[in-house]
Amino acid sequence: MTEQNKSALITGASSGIGKETALAFASSGIDVALIGRSVEKLAAVENAVVKTGVKAKTYVVDLANLSKVQEKMRQIVLDFGNIDILVNNAGMGYTATLSETPLSDWQQVIDLNLTSVFECIKGILPSMRQQNRGTIINVASVAGKQAFANWGAYSVSKAGVIALSQALAQEERKNGIRVTAICPGAVNTEIWDTKTVNADFDRSNMLTPEIVAQSILHTVLLPKQAVVDELTLMPSAGVL
Repeated sequence: MTEQNKSALITGASSGIGKETALAFASSGIDVALIGRSVEKLAAVENAVVKTGVKAKTYVVDLANLSKVQEKMRQIVLDFGNIDILVNNAGMGYTATLSETPLSDWQQVIDLNLTSVFECIKGILPSMRQQNRGTIINVASVAGKQAFANWGAYSVSKAGVIALSQALAQEERKNGIRVTAICPGAVNTEIWDTKTVNADFDRSNMLTPEIVAQSILHTVLLPKQAVVDELTLMPSAGVL
């Protein structure tokens, strides 16, 4: 099987790391199924991807609706074809001290950043096992390795993604499935403009989504005999 006919499913594909990963995959001849919530933004990414000559299709899915995620993933496999690469990138930022984090906010962060990843994996695993191969990339964060004040809920959710990746890697190795946790430092994406994030960082020194996307592409293109268990990617300027 050549790289040219591999297929990837990317969550959070309408902007930032997800969008750039879709474009990086397309440049390497990987077909992409794009998941997000914005029809317009997804359509723009799909158009850019199709211009490179690969197959692309968009699926509007709200991953916060946890009870529907597994079934949505199975439907995408039936519609798009078997998925060789799953990139769990969708997520949200959140800042507040733990003492001031309402339970509803805590649950929202854990649901989207961790539990939806679990459900996406559960939906895609059966087809990957059937073909006895697959690569799952979970976008975590350096905050999952080193928790930060005022980022408690977010740090816990990303630490969960790292642990989920480690356990899954051990369980699915025998099925030919590779699992990687990508742990970037601060990345200059729209997350800093969202209502749930209040942080005043110099975004000019952050990683770019393109750099993270290239690291994800490099990881999935490794020979099947090799796997990057965990990749910590930091801005050389030292900004978290």
